[in-house]
Amino acid sequence: MTCHVCGGTLEKVQTNLPFKVSDTTIVILKDLPVLQCANCSEYVLEDVVMQKVDEILAKASHDAELEVIRYAA
Repeated sequence: MTCHVCGGTLEKVQTNLPFKVSDTTIVILKDLPVLQCANCSEYVLEDVVMQKVDEILAKASHDAELEVIRYAA
């Protein structure tokens, strides 16, 4: 697969990404599988991963300012 930004090659890697789930809450997902460009570091979430991310974020506490959750497939 090629990067839509620079045309470089996307590689499967794991990374940590923040998601803002409300005005006051941020959730960091650890060890999230992404396709990341070796050239410009742009990343893409595959559909199956994004579906799981949506499920995780829906269950996250909106009372916390910051929550860290390890992604588990």
